[in-house]
Amino acid sequence: MKSIKSISSARDLIDSFASSGRYSFSSQEARAALGVSADASKLALNRLTHQGFIASPGRGFYVIVPPEYRELGCLPPDHFIPDLMQHYQLTYYAGLLSAAQFHGAAHLRPQEFQVFVARNRRPIRCGDVRVKFFARKHIVNVAVQDFNTPRGALRVSTPEATAVDLVGYPNSAGGLDQVTTVIAELAEVIDPELLVRAAKTSPITWAQRLGYILEHVGYESVSDELKRYVTANAREYTLLVTGSRNVEGDRNSQWKIVVNEDLDSDI
Repeated sequence: MKSIKSISSARDLIDSFASSGRYSFSSQEARAALGVSADASKLALNRLTHQGFIASPGRGFYVIVPPEYRELGCLPPDHFIPDLMQHYQLTYYAGLLSAAQFHGAAHLRPQEFQVFVARNRRPIRCGDVRVKFFARKHIVNVAVQDFNTPRGALRVSTPEATAVDLVGYPNSAGGLDQVTTVIAELAEVIDPELLVRAAKTSPITWAQRLGYILEHVGYESVSDELKRYVTANAREYTLLVTGSRNVEGDRNSQWKIVVNEDLDSDI
């Protein structure tokens, strides 16, 4: 009977959390609040998970799924990532295409929510929600800003840091053609001086490619400060498209770029 009672009490507990505006909790919190054994608490939470009232995007971490998201089978990722990262005590930021959307560049919608952390983690599958993690060196130096979501503030890379990451991880953003399209949209909100600061947190080759792309899409004024940084620091030519079989092409001396592929963006 105690396990049956704990299931009922667990439902009351999550209703209490939700009524106070709270939509995530840990398994330890649930066990302490229910006052039952670990096995009884786990059973109660598993039952509620199977019924669709809660979901678990991370070990020992649960989210409450309100009716409007029951078909999704989880909260949207931007609603729970801040609490999940706090639960694991991880420095993070939403980046790449996920960040670009927050800055108004919504040309390409990612199939998975993209999050940077200091060390890589296994992806999350929670209902129909997918979250992919990327390891970023010197993550504490990457410029971020907070965006409010219905469940709290989400840490997102700035437009400048987002542009830098996009050229550093093109295969995770649909390829360099798609990256060029997104950067063209981001360029309208990029601050040239902040762009140089963002570039200093990454390899110089990323700055070379980004500068070339900005000029390619007609934003020379945005790339002027970056050009001075590249001129002072770039020592070697680098391929525009890495991983291509073609390693030959025209040489752009200003950015020290070997244009081994033509960019074909939707701009």
